[in-house]
Amino acid sequence: MKIAVIGSVMVDLMSYADQMPEAGETREANAFSIGCGGKGANQAVAAAMLGADVMMMAKVGDDIFGETARQNFIEHGVDTKYVLPVNGVSNGMATVFVDASSQNRILIYKGANLHLTPDDILLAADDLKQCELIVLQLEIAAPTVYAAIEFGRAHNIPVLLNPAPAMKDLSLEMACKCEFFVPNETELSILTGMPVETMEQIEKAAQSLVDRGLKNVLVTMGGKGALLLTKEDCIKVPACKVKAVDTTGAGDAFIGCFIADYVKTHDAVSAMQRAAAFAALSVTKRGTQTSYPTQAEFDAFIREQNDRDFVK
Repeated sequence: MKIAVIGSVMVDLMSYADQMPEAGETREANAFSIGCGGKGANQAVAAAMLGADVMMMAKVGDDIFGETARQNFIEHGVDTKYVLPVNGVSNGMATVFVDASSQNRILIYKGANLHLTPDDILLAADDLKQCELIVLQLEIAAPTVYAAIEFGRAHNIPVLLNPAPAMKDLSLEMACKCEFFVPNETELSILTGMPVETMEQIEKAAQSLVDRGLKNVLVTMGGKGALLLTKEDCIKVPACKVKAVDTTGAGDAFIGCFIADYVKTHDAVSAMQRAAAFAALSVTKRGTQTSYPTQAEFDAFIREQNDRDFVK
């Protein structure tokens, strides 16, 4: 049951500080690290770490960062047949700032990611047809995202679209062709123009998308858990209580676990529950992919959560 992740590859430059600097101010960071990231890459690696058979489709730079990213996929067991370098172009980069409350602010440079085109979808057609699920985000060019959605529709392959970073002009006609639409609260607000301060507001905003024809709207809400809204159901999955150190990449951790579980079980609620646990465990460590737990660590965490539920 192969998963195709068509998306971005970044290298993360991560700085940690007690307080973010104001405009024109310089502050000292208390830690710094370099890691592999990008929403597409994060989701692919997370799924592969949980045993999923993942094919990544992406463009990387012809620089040292691009080669680092490609080797990272290989180390995690991700199929790199369609992870290709672009001559004379830098790899995508993300500059991440994390404050003492574990909240992050991120600037991205898309670089080689913008060179992934609809033609690349056609070149990979034979392999894509063998996939059980296509996973997309918005750190690559919109025409490529739309071409992948149309490909999935034409070949009866379900598509999961993570509309991140949010685009106000995202085609809802295209989104309606996806099986799953997975925004976080901020992205949901940008896409709908509606407030999301309370759970009631989040439900209303998600319902507005369902009313416009989207099938399964799955909202990731960090410490508040996750919400799945369809025409028939409104299902909430609570977050696991942990001490957060760094929330960077938690949404991608959720999606990576969700897709790995969903292609095996086709049970969205069960996949949500496991994804919420996986994402919660990821925020207890610093970094993006480096914070993702191994299968053994995740299994132990699930047993611990089940024991707590039993005690209650």
